[in-house]
Amino acid sequence: MSRFVCVHGHFYQPPRENPWLKAITYQHSAYPFHDWNERINAECYAPNTQARILDGKGNVSEIVNNYSRMSFDFGPTLLSWMESKAPDTYQLVLEADKISQKLFSGHGSAIAQCYSHMIMPLANSRDKYTQVYWGIRDFEFRFKRFPEGMWLPETAVDLETLQLMADLGIRFTILAPHQAGKLLVHAEESGPLDIYHPYKVRLHAGKSIDIFFYNGLLSQSLAFENLLRDGKSFAEKLIQTDMRDEPHLLSIATDGETYGHHHKFGDMALAFALRYIDDQVDTQLTNYAEYLEKFPPEQEIEIKERTSWSCAHGVARWSINCGCHTGGHPEWNQHWRAPLRHALDWLQCRVDSIYADLGTKYFEDPWEARNRYICILLSQCDRDVFLSEQSRSGLKESEKVVAHNLLELQRHSMLMYTSCGWFFNDISGIETEQILLYAGRAIQLAEELSGVSLEPDFLKLLELAKSNVPEKGNGAQIYQNVVKIATIDFPV
Repeated sequence: MSRFVCVHGHFYQPPRENPWLKAITYQHSAYPFHDWNERINAECYAPNTQARILDGKGNVSEIVNNYSRMSFDFGPTLLSWMESKAPDTYQLVLEADKISQKLFSGHGSAIAQCYSHMIMPLANSRDKYTQVYWGIRDFEFRFKRFPEGMWLPETAVDLETLQLMADLGIRFTILAPHQAGKLLVHAEESGPLDIYHPYKVRLHAGKSIDIFFYNGLLSQSLAFENLLRDGKSFAEKLIQTDMRDEPHLLSIATDGETYGHHHKFGDMALAFALRYIDDQVDTQLTNYAEYLEKFPPEQEIEIKERTSWSCAHGVARWSINCGCHTGGHPEWNQHWRAPLRHALDWLQCRVDSIYADLGTKYFEDPWEARNRYICILLSQCDRDVFLSEQSRSGLKESEKVVAHNLLELQRHSMLMYTSCGWFFNDISGIETEQILLYAGRAIQLAEELSGVSLEPDFLKLLELAKSNVPEKGNGAQIYQNVVKIATIDFPV
């Protein structure tokens, strides 16, 4: 057996809940469904748990769980929604990981994901740690095992993040080919990148992390062309690309929503392709962890820091008008991205200061308490027990409420950095409205806790973020029209 094939799907939706109601409100653009999570679950997530394979006469010959034979990651906030609103799909996703362990030498196909899809190179060190830590703990809670790999949001990478991942036990991640730096042999620069083998990145304190580079051309064709129109053609493309004699891995990576949401019946094409590959004598399906066990990296490589898979300018898409957009409005610009980022950075600085100042009154270590707060979010531990473990001394009930709100302040200050807020064409999109909702909740909590009103200065900064849609005005107007309407004043 010389050719191994791994198909990876990155399954993700931004958190969409109204932060006051803790529920998703009606999204008319998702019609006829209530919201986009429901729609994409019906078009993609659920169909891939029971994908149909047709015979030559067009009859269903087999129904398979695609997740069990591919590599995949699911966003923690998406799985949280799915657990409550699509429990059948949720259970079949978890079951697929158990099946994959039997298929792939004990290695599950699911890998973890940073918690709230923050662009890691643009985050501060504390947020990077919490995002990785929460992602690992959430994965352990759901899949009942430690994750061997972790997906970086938008594959945005820097060495500090890789170091944190390695320190916390993550073995590998997946990057685009253009994110590869120098190939090293005995610490000297060597030849060109070979995407068919994993590489090792050397880190500090004797740590390292392994990197897989997916096939960029095939992945691009899959996502944006018609490669999924026919499952057999898709499979043969995977089997026949760059055949060689020695053992090697061809892997592709795309948004998981490609299989059914972006491409109708993509789940069926994937199911047929995976079965077709499985039936070949000289090609074998695998996942990244199994391949690492069989063929550990023999060479070291450097990575290009502050790069990603979806921005030709590194990670500029999430901070400036770099030219990357989703198309459809050539006359528009994305100058709004920079003032939006600046406004949120300003807000986070104030929020962190409030948290640090007040947190020392309630917690032994405020930032470690934030890290451990994931057990409350997952309902793994009792609130009173958690606070007794993290607090300086026994807290009164009113103090417990304050301590909890401090942690919620931090949670919302991270949610407001969800990458989708900058990804699309205009600040008036529902994705950017969503992160402004989280900013609004953080502002409300900060004022209740400290007595300091951050909203007026925040709105002044948002005024500089001009929408391309004249009637939408600017970020401050969008905030007033969306966030202020959604805001609920809870009794203190």
